[in-house]
Amino acid sequence: MKKITLISFLIVAAISLSAQQLTYNNPLKVDLGDPYVLHVKGDKYYMYGTGGARNGFAAYSSTDLVNWKNEGQVYFHDNKNGWSDPKAAWDGAYWAPEVYAINGKYYMFYSAQWKDNPTRELENFRIGVAVADKPTGPFIDVNNKPIFDPGYPIIDANVLFETNGKVYLYYSRCCYKHPVQSQIATWAKNKGWFNEIEESWVYGVELKPDLSGVIGEPVLLLRPPVSMKDKQAEWESRSVTSKEVNRRWTEGSSIFKKGNTYYMMYSANYFGGKNYAVGYATSKSPLGPFKKAANNPVLQQNAEQGGVVTGTGHNSITYSPDGKEMFCVYHGRTSETGDKRVVFIDRMNILSNGKLVVQGPTTAPQAYPSGVK
Repeated sequence: MKKITLISFLIVAAISLSAQQLTYNNPLKVDLGDPYVLHVKGDKYYMYGTGGARNGFAAYSSTDLVNWKNEGQVYFHDNKNGWSDPKAAWDGAYWAPEVYAINGKYYMFYSAQWKDNPTRELENFRIGVAVADKPTGPFIDVNNKPIFDPGYPIIDANVLFETNGKVYLYYSRCCYKHPVQSQIATWAKNKGWFNEIEESWVYGVELKPDLSGVIGEPVLLLRPPVSMKDKQAEWESRSVTSKEVNRRWTEGSSIFKKGNTYYMMYSANYFGGKNYAVGYATSKSPLGPFKKAANNPVLQQNAEQGGVVTGTGHNSITYSPDGKEMFCVYHGRTSETGDKRVVFIDRMNILSNGKLVVQGPTTAPQAYPSGVK
């Protein structure tokens, strides 16, 4: 009996040691931009993003955040309430889906080109919401139109569900036809590089409980710095100062709450370039005011420091199966993947002083998320 017990103990110990030694490397084998991860009961994860489907969105599933199964296309533009235009620029611009579990249903917020376009705008993006009974769809638009029309193109929906029942939508006003006066704009014009600098800004607005529309007017929450003396100006202006393009972005917001503080992560610079990077801001209220963090950017390319990663951005947040570890899910590029956007998952922490830290970008082996069975 003692011999059997000893053997059983050794087997269990070997299995435990093997589990502890499981490692993975970034990037993951998922070709998506703007990745968003939904964690559902039963320790199952679903990932959505830009790409992977034609005129719509695909889903991927996983139990460990490392190995992902392609579940196929889960949203199609031509569903019975479809409001988008797949023939518009960028093949309809089906971008940045996020899915939330609410009362047994799954709601997908996404951006696309709106077919109602009498002035034939090149960028006529709006945000819609579709619903499904399963995380793998099929998702059907709740209405045959976007959630609302602010009068300018918007993308990158992100939603906060408060414990008091209130719901908030966050989005980015696009740079399109939005030139803004700033010291960096004057600087670029004086150098003869660009006549004007267009900007995108992050707004927040309360949503109706049934998600059918908004309550009140949108509130401006984040924008690029006006003054070049602002400590955030250097990293948020790299697309301009590198003579890459005449735009400064504030987009891809991702909000979450820790204690009494709201953290809003956001991306700046050209999404198709090497300087795409992530910062964050904090507030005591879901609609601000938000203050940008002194340790920004918290995620950026490492190619200039001897690494192979560029274009890191548009992240979402998820947790390990046991809930003990927080992860930053984002897209990036490597010297091997070229222009293709691929998914990275790196650990992140909120320190005791409230500072947010992302432990990335990494490509070296690291331990599987805690609680993986």
